[in-house]
Amino acid sequence: MSKPFNNYTHSYFAYLQIEKNSSVHTVKNYREDLEQFFMFMNEQHIEKLTDVTHQDTRLYLTKLHEKKMARASVSRKVSALRGFYRYLMRESIVDENPFLNVHRPKGARKLPSFFYEEEMNELFETVQEADELSIRNKALLEVMYGTGIRVSECAGLELKDIDFDLGVILVHGKGGNERYVPFGSFAAEAVEVYVKSSRTSLMKNTDHSILFVNFRGGPLTAGGIRHILTGLMEKASLSGKIHPHMLRHTFATHLLNNGADMRTVQELLGHASLSSTQMYTHVTKEYLQKTYMNHHPRA
Repeated sequence: MSKPFNNYTHSYFAYLQIEKNSSVHTVKNYREDLEQFFMFMNEQHIEKLTDVTHQDTRLYLTKLHEKKMARASVSRKVSALRGFYRYLMRESIVDENPFLNVHRPKGARKLPSFFYEEEMNELFETVQEADELSIRNKALLEVMYGTGIRVSECAGLELKDIDFDLGVILVHGKGGNERYVPFGSFAAEAVEVYVKSSRTSLMKNTDHSILFVNFRGGPLTAGGIRHILTGLMEKASLSGKIHPHMLRHTFATHLLNNGADMRTVQELLGHASLSSTQMYTHVTKEYLQKTYMNHHPRA
């Protein structure tokens, strides 16, 4: 971080983590966003945060667009800088927020990729063997598809978070938020088998409470989960690229396709606002249209 602004940014990030309960991922992105803006200030010979004007912010956005940066990334940078200046105003460090009236570009929301039920069946066929890693991978796949949790949430699950009697998982979500998510009989059976046999064997001489472990017995990371899922997709000979969020998208899409209401899906996904969940309605409409075209005699 640029030396002249170290004191401000240090206290700002502490504020984000402690008072705003921002995730580590959000703080990391905002840190990079501020660093990039400070580099711009240096290039423009702007020495003080109080010297930044609305014209400077417009020039900065122009430079971002010239780099062909995605609109969603530009929007996040504007949000990060607006929040930073809002904090500086609260601390009486600056009098005005030059980013207050800056337009945040809205990117075209891409429809989420998801698996059809037949494709999910193909994925599950790849984890039917009785070796330790297949048993673990089956439990991993059942949990992610059966609950729709984020990969980071899955990587952070502990044994104590699983309540087999009530059939729920305590999920530690973004910003320190927690929620209970139900899981079905398939996931329950797969996790029980994994915990009693495979996990115990994989743990070797390690000792920790994380649910999913790697082949050395250590906690399975988000990157490790991504690697496993990529391998399963290749094994199933499915086309395209897989990413952990596809299982989350599939979870939500299949629920809506089978009649679940939007508010319930929002709660299960841990979305702060309904607008984040509404993108799945476009997917389900596409699914319904495809089903109609394939099966109606007058389509």
